[in-house]
Amino acid sequence: MGSLKLDHPQEDNSNSSPMEMTSALDPVEFRRQGHMMVDFIADYYQNIDKYPVLSQVDPGYLRKRLPESAPDNPEPIETILQDVQEHIVPGLTHWQSPSFFAYFASNVSIAGFLGEMLSTGFNVVGFNWVSSPAATELESIVMDWLGNLLSLPKSFLFSGNGGGVIHGSTCEAIVCTMAASRDQMLSRIGGDNIGKLVVYGSDQTHSALQKASQIVGINPKNFRAIEATRSTTFALSPESLKLAISSDIEAGLVPLFLCATVGTTATTAVDPLGPLCDVAKHHGMWVHVDAAYAGSACICPEFRHFIDGIEGVDSFSFNAHKWFFTGLDCCCLWVKNPGALISSLSANPEFLRNKPTDSKQVVDYKDWQIALSRRFRAMKLWLVLRSYGVVNLRNFLRSHVKMAKLFEGLVAMDQRFEIVVPRNFSMVCFRVSPWAATSKVPPTTPTSNSFHQNGIEINVEKCTNEVNCKLLEAINASGRVFMTHAMVGGMYVIRCAVGVTQTEEKHIAMAWKVVQEHADVILKNNGDDGDANLKLPLLDKIA
Repeated sequence: MGSLKLDHPQEDNSNSSPMEMTSALDPVEFRRQGHMMVDFIADYYQNIDKYPVLSQVDPGYLRKRLPESAPDNPEPIETILQDVQEHIVPGLTHWQSPSFFAYFASNVSIAGFLGEMLSTGFNVVGFNWVSSPAATELESIVMDWLGNLLSLPKSFLFSGNGGGVIHGSTCEAIVCTMAASRDQMLSRIGGDNIGKLVVYGSDQTHSALQKASQIVGINPKNFRAIEATRSTTFALSPESLKLAISSDIEAGLVPLFLCATVGTTATTAVDPLGPLCDVAKHHGMWVHVDAAYAGSACICPEFRHFIDGIEGVDSFSFNAHKWFFTGLDCCCLWVKNPGALISSLSANPEFLRNKPTDSKQVVDYKDWQIALSRRFRAMKLWLVLRSYGVVNLRNFLRSHVKMAKLFEGLVAMDQRFEIVVPRNFSMVCFRVSPWAATSKVPPTTPTSNSFHQNGIEINVEKCTNEVNCKLLEAINASGRVFMTHAMVGGMYVIRCAVGVTQTEEKHIAMAWKVVQEHADVILKNNGDDGDANLKLPLLDKIA
């Protein structure tokens, strides 16, 4: 069977015939175009500081720039890359910019790139062992390596009858573990009782938990997002969990699944794993730990204590594509009982039957995930671990924490701002303080809920939130920095999350300068000069 051939563009001439060019996978042409692509990406990184971090385009911009239909004839890579530069790059929010401090980083590295190239180059579809033994076995080995780096109990490793698998996202990991817990529970209480199953998290737990519960078939009324308060630094209180479970049991419901978080999205709060497990295990619940962001830091001995109590949980996941220099997508999941996953997720059609599978001496990762097909993700994780080594990886993580401490110190030096919650890892949550936002509540006086101006009662918290919202909008509109926000305890909080590979201290200093510059303008316009006649922002809307 011949390889697929491509034709050169031709003029509309009935007497001419298409000229044959290289095949769709000609090694010589691949080498030529591959060098061009590497140069293009390297140039992008070399100049990434020149782009506005947050894309400045309007919705629908790209449809106006591109043709209405695909080309009939091939176009040279040079033309395509030119269009990427002119039309695609302006529409990118530059996640790898050293001035990207939004969400949580999704950082990358040379090793991560090269591992992705190898994975795509081989393009194996490793759904079971026999479909590509190296893909399966490397994944098992790398997951044990990483589990050992995290000092996970042996029960989570293949050597201890547990095991690890690489998924695409935390949502997938939670769906799979929740499905396993559901089926285990229903085997005990009967399938017709699925409507009684209850899932628990806090109001700081990632929305992936709620989405997973919907997918798995949990009654939406049985999803519990327990309030986490400032008194616990927004961590889930074991006592609150206990009360919620007791109330559900009294109502005839069945506690099923708890998702605890190490490093919540809003504030990087850490739920107390040991005490929560003590509550959950009393009721036979499955406990999953989502450490999507902060799990990477736990390879450092000084951060390992954040997952103390991990021995009591059933499953644990973190995203190597967030803060482990691996690139999307790479969610690492460990389970104590792989058999529970396999029981819920396996399907064995005749066309997949083979002797190694029948021998039950191999891992078939198709039975550990939702999809049948799967990418060779272990390759890039393997390259990252080998290319940098544990010592360097720890130092990379520590450098980000050090830069977050620097930013935290800069915030603390400006009396107009406050740190909202203690910093645990490499993210700082801060805001313009209520007294600075309103120019009415002095820092030496306990903040009042309201005050009067020109006969109008002003809600201090609403006003403070409005000022911080305007500040963040101005920061991001500058294009020099990108940060995002969270709402916790009724407070609008600005998040500065350090984690991009190329971020240096100079970028931290510049980010704080941008914050101060825009705060100067907003607070001055807000009446910072003491003129009582100056109105607070959007006063009529928030009074």
